[in-house]
Parts: sequence; C-alpha cells; structure tokens
Amino acid sequence: MMKPSLPKGVRDFDPKTVQKRNYIFDTLRNIFTKYGYQPIETPVVEKLSTLTGKYGEEGDKLLFKILNSGDYFNKLKAEGSEALENKDSQKLTKHIAEKGLRYDLTVPFARYVVMHQNDISFPFKRYQIQPVWRADRPQKGRYREFYQCDVDVVGSNSLMYEAELAQIFDEAFHKLNIKVEIRINNRKILQGLAETAGIEDKFIDMTVAIDKLDKIGIDGVQRELENRGIAATAIESILSALQIKELDKLSSLLADSEVGQKGIEELRSFHKYFDLKPMYNKIVFDITLARGLNYYTGCIFEVAHDANVYPDQVMGSIGGGGRYDDLTSGFGLKDVSGVGVSFGADRIYDVMEEQGLFPDHAGEGTKMLLVALDEKAHQFAFECLGKIRTEGISAALYPTPTKMKKQMKYANDLGVPYVVIIGDEEMNSGQLVLKNMQTGDQDKLSIADIISTVNA
Repeated sequence: MMKPSLPKGVRDFDPKTVQKRNYIFDTLRNIFTKYGYQPIETPVVEKLSTLTGKYGEEGDKLLFKILNSGDYFNKLKAEGSEALENKDSQKLTKHIAEKGLRYDLTVPFARYVVMHQNDISFPFKRYQIQPVWRADRPQKGRYREFYQCDVDVVGSNSLMYEAELAQIFDEAFHKLNIKVEIRINNRKILQGLAETAGIEDKFIDMTVAIDKLDKIGIDGVQRELENRGIAATAIESILSALQIKELDKLSSLLADSEVGQKGIEELRSFHKYFDLKPMYNKIVFDITLARGLNYYTGCIFEVAHDANVYPDQVMGSIGGGGRYDDLTSGFGLKDVSGVGVSFGADRIYDVMEEQGLFPDHAGEGTKMLLVALDEKAHQFAFECLGKIRTEGISAALYPTPTKMKKQMKYANDLGVPYVVIIGDEEMNSGQLVLKNMQTGDQDKLSIADIISTVNA
C-alpha cells in the first residue's frame, strides 16, 4: 500500500485555514474593486515561449516545465540528438516540453492584453487572484505553489497610477491590520548608476547582484559583481552609491546621466500625487531595491512587515511590483506601458497567523449546529434549519438523533459558536434551547429570537 504524501513545497489547507485565507482574498478583492479594477483569469498552463526570457536567468531556471504528451522519443532522437549528446539540458527542454506552469500573473496578463486588445478599453485596469508555481527550494515563507493577488493597469504612462497602486498597498495592509514599510525605487536610477560606473552593458548583472543584498549582504554583492566580470573601480562606485538615502544627493551623483535624472524626476512626480493623501504606513526611498525581473523599466515597489513593530518576525517581502514599458511588445503589441503590484497572500497569511492579527470571525465556518433528541425532534429541527439558513446563517443539523454527548462533542470539534437543542418540550412550547459554546450560557428562545441573537 502506498503511503500518502505531497511533493515538497506544496500544502493541504484545512477548513479554518481556507477561511482565513479567504478573508485575505475578500479584503483585497473589495479594495481592488473600490479602486475601479476588473477581474480576469488566465490558464494555469502557458506556452514555454510565452514564459521564457521574461524573468531573467534566475527566473527561467525556476520555471516548471510540462513534458509533451505521447511518445516524444523519436522526435527527440531526430531533432535533439546534438543536445542529448552534449548533455545540454537547456536546448534539450524545447524538444520534450512546450508548455509550463505560470511563474507569475504579469506575463500571462501581457499575453492576455495582446490577444484581447480589440475587446478591451485602454487604460485597462485589472485584478487577478490565482496560484503560481516556481521550482524554488522550499523554506519558511517560500513555497513552490502559492497565490498572488495582482492589480495592474496597462495603456497609460501616467504616474498617477503608481501613486494609486501605492495607496492600494497602504490601505490593504491597514485593513489587514499589518504595519508595513513600502520601499520605492526607480529602475532608471539604477540604469543611471550603471551608466555612471561605465557598465551599461552589465546593467542586468548589476541589478541581479543588488537584488540579492538582503540575502547575501554587501560583501556578498561585491563578490557577485566580481564574479560577473565587473571592474573593481565600477564596483566601488556602485557600492558607494548604495549608501545614499536622499534623492538630492543622488541627483548630484547622477548629474551626467540623462536616464538617471529621468528616474529621479519620476519619483518626485510620484510623490506629488501620493503625498496628497494621509498614509497609514511608512514609505521610504531605497536605492538598493532592484527587483530582479528583467521587465521592470520605471518605478518599482517592495513591501515588508515593519521590523520595528514585529522585531521577531522573519519573513521576506509580502508585496512588490513596478512599471513595465515594453512587456507586450514581446507578443507583437508595441508602445503599451503598464504598471502593477502583487500581494503575496501566503506570506501575508504567515505574518497574520504568527502575530495573531486575524479577527475572530475570519476563521469561522458553521455558525450553528442543531441537536435533536429523538426522531420526531430531528424532523422538526430540519424544518427549523431551513428557516435559519434563509436568514443567511451558516447552520447544520447532526445527521441522527443520537446521544447528546456525541452530538455536543461534534459541535466542539467543529468549533461552532452556537448549539440549538430540540426535544419534545421545545417542539411543544416553540422555545428552543440556544447554548453559547464559548460562555456556556443557555437561553430558551423562539426561532425568530435565535436568528436575531446570532445575527447580532
């Protein structure tokens, strides 16, 4: 007999966990809708040609590939013999796998926009709440299957949208009761930094190295830059710039870089919109924020829990995103700029669970269990059940009128807050016993009063 098990990095969720996760999804969905974003969904599976080359060298390694159906050996022997002989797994892949699981929701969204460009109005504001997959090494806060909650707008260059998305971050985490720090940078500033250091051709190498700063520290970034063939003088210039905290100082450093100045100007324009509304959380400029994905071109964001409020919480980012000016051109639609942010629902759940931030009602399932003492009372209870459910209360009836002790144990196991007990006396009087399972208090009430009490 096979022992049941799961692959590493994926999980089952019990009812209470699902209810808490749905609380997160519902909170975000309500905010997305309030800001005028519309829902779409895209398939789990995309063509590998859609996914590859969009996430940088690190991201491409983490794509889950799906083997082609049927017997592909003969095709492999005919077309992939050289790759097979040279043991080149990258070239071999295209002969045995044409599809993959989506890595994020942004690239499939760009593909969607191009395919449906004649059916949508620009600017197009969409949100999407679906799972994604990455062949990463599982660890705390990092899973191979996890949900992303994305909100994007395409078809406009206006920095108003960067401000709006930052406000969505601010409001959403306030509603979820998590104190966060929103970090912001601009990829054009990083381009200017590469230009000033004389390594324009090594821009991606530089951003990939800087993006690992939180994991490997400043010494690790230096080694990474060295390993990528960047000269010592350029590394010194880069590491010195990473210490700068103010835009004015940065402006002086990048005085000769047109693209760097453009990035600084965009951040200042962003604040002209964003600063009009009071904030719940902190927003800080962070030049070390790089966002390793290749498609970002302008403002970039990352959100982490506020370490001053949760000093013992160990967790990576719980949100991120940015501007991408050219993502749709890879699918044949040029000059359509987009910007979006993503919430990492699984990490948000972990923070809320560890810090006890879920409200009491977030994990509630069945609110009431009806308990019958005999067969006749059981049929009466079933009739009452219909009336209770009609009023929007989640309720259940134990399937048989068995011993009271067994039925009450089931109520405790379910964690229901209320039990209604019905026997001969209750049927005849119309006054049913309502027991509060948390306090132990009991009252005799009519069905109408029970409904009012529970709904209150």
